[in-house]
Amino acid sequence: MGIDTEKAAFLAQSDIFCHLPEAEVGELERVTSALVCPPGRILYRPGEAGSMLFLVQAGCVQLYHLSTDGRKLITATLEMGGCFGELPLTGQRVYNSFAETTADTCLYMIHHQDIEQLLARRPEVALALLRVLGQRLAQVETQLVDTTFKSAAARLARLLLDLAQPGGDGIAGTVIEGLSHEALADRLGVYRETVSTALRELKDVGAIEPARKHITIRDAARLREAAEMAGKNWRV
Repeated sequence: MGIDTEKAAFLAQSDIFCHLPEAEVGELERVTSALVCPPGRILYRPGEAGSMLFLVQAGCVQLYHLSTDGRKLITATLEMGGCFGELPLTGQRVYNSFAETTADTCLYMIHHQDIEQLLARRPEVALALLRVLGQRLAQVETQLVDTTFKSAAARLARLLLDLAQPGGDGIAGTVIEGLSHEALADRLGVYRETVSTALRELKDVGAIEPARKHITIRDAARLREAAEMAGKNWRV
């Protein structure tokens, strides 16, 4: 069977495997399988044994936790090039979160045994995987600190800025579409009613203009100020 050139090209360009020579990329391609999923496909649940490393070729996957009362806390949203399912490689043999597709998604899957063999002879791949884990842990730590020390309105302001311009500060007039109050609540790990209150607070100071499933940034500077404010009793 010949090499799937599209799959091989994706692997060669990924952050984890980009250091591999062409011959090893070809070997990796042969042990990599593809999975096409519709939205809403749960790939694994907490407590399930892990055996695969997943890479997102197209689409979107969310990693999240559920509370006993049904609240969702999203810890990562992964799009093209993202990887997940790596925790069993660290010795943790079961997953501790849910992984679910939120759009039509194509995944590439590599069995942990194949990855472990590659890690043994290619330390640069291990370093790249550690960077991915480090970034994920840093994101979760930031989320924990914000949950502890910042109000829902401040956390929502930061989320809106990131959604408007990832890694930036947001731009006045930017419209953020497709997110309901419930979806925003899932991103923040709070109740829907909490998001509704936070949106009103940000609207009252002229930072945003919320509407049905879209939010317009009216004053980016005011939104940035709100995002930096600490304290559970924060008021804009």
